[in-house]
Amino acid sequence: MTRIVAGRFKGRRLHTPAGDVTRPTSDRVRESLFASLVSEFGGLEGLRVLDLFAGSGAIGLEAVSRGATLVDLVEHDRRAVQVVRRNATDLGAGVARVHLSTAQRFLRTAPAEPYHLVVLDPPYGMATQDVTGLVEVLADPSWCVPDGLLVVERSTRDPFVWPASVTPLRDRAYGETTLWYGR
Repeated sequence: MTRIVAGRFKGRRLHTPAGDVTRPTSDRVRESLFASLVSEFGGLEGLRVLDLFAGSGAIGLEAVSRGATLVDLVEHDRRAVQVVRRNATDLGAGVARVHLSTAQRFLRTAPAEPYHLVVLDPPYGMATQDVTGLVEVLADPSWCVPDGLLVVERSTRDPFVWPASVTPLRDRAYGETTLWYGR
């Protein structure tokens, strides 16, 4: 069972896509992620957030619950997108915009305004160089504000190295999952 951890939707349950198409971020990892984000930003109020590889939308909708002004949730699986839209509607998360698209296709057109926070949670099987390629695009000022934060969630067994355009900050392992933070 996936639920919203904190904020105005705290405790609300989220639907998850059936099958093994997505791998929802555990409540424990999400709690830790958002505790670090609150510490980093002093809260999420007013932030623009990109949730790439949204799955059930748990990360992006958690950001909405905690005050993000705009959240773009990008997912390529049609069934997962239906679930994300249902979750956003059930919560009344009007600032959440759901996009049926691959990450690569979505990143072809820069947003009207850059994001403060970008979270990438690609499938664990995605090649490291492919993830790094996406991060290189996102590190551009048209995608991420200069003091913005990039967070990559990967399997602890899969190495991840930031491209030269990103300053690594820290990484935290939670069993099988590791979060890498960069600016």
